[in-house]
Formats: sequence, structure tokens, C-alpha cells
Amino acid sequence: MPSSCLQILHGRDYDMFGIDEQLSVLERIKEQHAESSKVSLPLLEASSSDLADHVFNELTTKEFQSTIGCSGAWLIQLYSSGSKRCAQFVNNWKRIASLLDGVGSTGMVELGEVQLATYLTERKPSRQPFFRQGVPSLVSFPPGCRSSDCLVRYHGDLSVDAVTDWFGTGILGLPRILYYSKEILLGQQFIAKSGHHKGALLNALYASLYPLSVDSVSCEQQFEVESAPAIVFMKDPGVKPVVLHGLILSVGTFNSSSFSDVMERNKQQDLLQLRSLTSLELGCDSQGYSRAGNETTTWYCVILAGRPSPELNKMRETMLRAQNILNEGELTANDIDTTLLPAAVALKEKRLAFTWLDGEAQKKLCFFYINSETSYKTCGPRRDISDLPQLIIVRYKRNTTQEGSKVEKKRTTIWDTFQEDNENLASQLVARYNGSVDNLEIIKWVSQIIEDGDSRDLPFFITKTPELIPEDTDPIWSRGAQSVLSTTKGINKGFKAV
Repeated sequence: MPSSCLQILHGRDYDMFGIDEQLSVLERIKEQHAESSKVSLPLLEASSSDLADHVFNELTTKEFQSTIGCSGAWLIQLYSSGSKRCAQFVNNWKRIASLLDGVGSTGMVELGEVQLATYLTERKPSRQPFFRQGVPSLVSFPPGCRSSDCLVRYHGDLSVDAVTDWFGTGILGLPRILYYSKEILLGQQFIAKSGHHKGALLNALYASLYPLSVDSVSCEQQFEVESAPAIVFMKDPGVKPVVLHGLILSVGTFNSSSFSDVMERNKQQDLLQLRSLTSLELGCDSQGYSRAGNETTTWYCVILAGRPSPELNKMRETMLRAQNILNEGELTANDIDTTLLPAAVALKEKRLAFTWLDGEAQKKLCFFYINSETSYKTCGPRRDISDLPQLIIVRYKRNTTQEGSKVEKKRTTIWDTFQEDNENLASQLVARYNGSVDNLEIIKWVSQIIEDGDSRDLPFFITKTPELIPEDTDPIWSRGAQSVLSTTKGINKGFKAV
């Protein structure tokens, strides 16, 4: 772009919006004048490329009025054709728009669209429009937002990762999927701790792996990644990773809808973790819920408790093999006897569930079940170098007599409702396993417990059970996109880059 045109645009930006990108020019002149009496010309450099060639999805005032608030969330860049910073941001903006395609809409507004640009700026006390950090400036309209009362301004770093993370988690309320480098992923400490992935229903890692060198044997062996880019889902210990790469991830075929489908298919562990969100699904709930239905009076839950560690991962692998043996009918003719059948039958009838419990995150429930002198090795914060995962089975028994004679009471206060909701409707008896880690031995022990629990008249014991603590304490997971909206006019909320 010729220098004369640049001077006109710079004058417009300064007069109307107080934007001055030429302070560096004055500093350069001062330095040159201090060294010699000569000053290099021209003072303003011509733009190396025409920014107009890279503009897309440009919004006019009319298009803005008919579009914003009607089609989901919007991310808008306010830019100037004469700005060097805007020209440098072009490639990042293209990448941002590409990543957000299908998730949110993007648009561009040139400062020459005076009415719209002025509407989207901040205001000084004198009502003069201005851009706090110059241009490019990013503003967002969350879903359902149609005015400046609820727009959100971005004041963070202009990198692709920072902007997309802010828009995805802060505006749309989507869960944050953490990025890990290849070196971190291959570390033994990371693999050992992968059992507890905060804030996710899935115990999976989503990692975009950069091109691997030919000698990256460890990565290929551990994750079975043949080429980049690739998406790797690491689920339970001992379970083969789910790897997607090649044509599946090619541009144009793998979009947000495809990614959602992949996440849905791989979101669950094969051996489910006992959490507040999965207790009812497993039937491991003290409120008297069984997967087999309300008519079922007795059911069982095999729980592996322990802190996230290599020891716990090894036992989880053993538990998963035992579950698979019962699920897939892998018992041979020699194995089928009266000591093994009860567990297989109970699992088929949905009266038996296998799960694992994070003894550190759910320490109250862990101490409640592992009530022994060695419980500190399994539950609560780590106090020693070694960890001791422990296997227990909980037998739930519904008191049908009490339920049948239960008279509906009139609720006089809200506390009566809470009291009813907190009543334990099932008796719980706990047995701890002290045998070997052999799969068949574990199944035999489970079968013996089930046989005794079904046939013997065991005491009906009810006590207050500690509740499972919700692990998704990060508000970014629990809040919706509407929570970023404000009822005050001219909201100006700053988000810092991650």
C-alpha cells in the first residue's frame, strides 16, 4: 500500500479512535538524529502486503444487525487496513477462524465502517471512542447476545491458542482439553497419574502429536502412533490405545461433528471410576438404586480403592481382566463350577458391578469402607513412598418391609424434604479381599460373597454413608455460556491468556 494511503488511514485511526502506531517511528528518528544529522526516508514504510487481500467474512452495519444474536456465538475482529499489527495478525486470525468453524462464527469489521466500529469500541469518560490496546481488537457476542450490554472484550495475548481457549471455555463454556508435549506424555510419572483426569467423564488423553522422527520408537510402541497428526485416547491401564490418524483427520473430513462423535464413542472407561456422576449408573449407591431395577433386593459392587499410582494401575488392569472374563464368557469347562458361577450370573443380571475409587479425592468414603490400621496407605493424602490399593465388595440389601410400610409424611418445611432425600434405603455390608492378584481367585472370592449374601440371612445394617465429592470443582466446567453475560452496560471483562 502506498505511503500516502497509509498516512490517510493513520490519520483517520488517530483522529477517530486515538490509535497511534507511529510512536516507534519517532523513536527511530530520535536515535538516527542523535547519531548523525541524516534521517532515513521515507518515515512511513509501505505495507509489504495489501491487507484487503486477506479479509474474509467482513461485516457491515446492516449485516451485523441481522446476524448477531441469531446464530450462536460470534467472535469479531476490529481492524484497520493501515495497521501493521493487523497485517501481522492475519495468519493467526485465519487459523483461529478455521479452528472455530462449526463451533462459533467469526467476522471482521474495518474501522472505515465508522458507525459499527464506534458501536463496538470502548468509551472514555468524555464519550470519545477508543481501543484500550489498539488494533486488532477482539470482541465476542455469546449465544443470545444482541447488544453491547452483553458483549465480552478480549484483552489477552493474540496467539491462536490463547484466543481459541478463551472463546471455547469462557464464551461457549466448553471443557478445556489440556495439551501435553510428547516428552511429558512419555514420562512415567504422567502415565502413573493418568488414572485421575480432573474434570472429565472420560479417562482419556487428547493429544495432537507433532511429526515424529524416525527413531521415535518409544512413542510408537507406547501409543502405537504411526504418523502425525494423530488423536490418541488412553483409557484404562492395559487397554490398547485408540488411535485416529491418516485420512480420518484429513482437512475437510474431520470437523467438529466428527470430533464430537469420536469423543462420545471413547468417553467412558472400560472399568468405570466410582464418582458422583457414575454411582447410579454402576448401582454403587447407598440410596438404594440398583441397575437391575427396583424389584431387586440384593446387589453387589466390587470396589478397588487406592491413590492414583503405578500400584493402582496394575490392580485396575487385573480388575478389568476379571470383569472381561465374566463379560465375554471366557471361563473354560474346567473353570465352570459352583465357586465361579454366582459372579457370572450376577453380572449378567446386572446385580454386580466392578469399579475403582480414587482414595485421595474421595478420602471420606474411602476411609469409611477401608476401616483398618493400613487405611492411610490407601486413602487420603500420600504419606509414604508406596501405596496399597485394596479390594472390597459391598453388599447392598433393600429393606422391602420398611419400604412397604413406609407412610408418606406431610412435608412441613424444606428440611423435611432434605431429610427424606438423605435417607439410606439400602443396608451395606463390606468385605475386604486378602488373597492373591490372580483373576480366577478374585472371581472365586466374589462368587463366594455373592452366594453367602444371597442365601444367608445377614443382619440389616444401615448407617450414614459419606457422599461422593463432585470432582469437577473448576467453575469453567460447571458454568454455562450465559454466565459470562452482564446486565450492566458496556461490560469490559478481561481474560488473561493461559
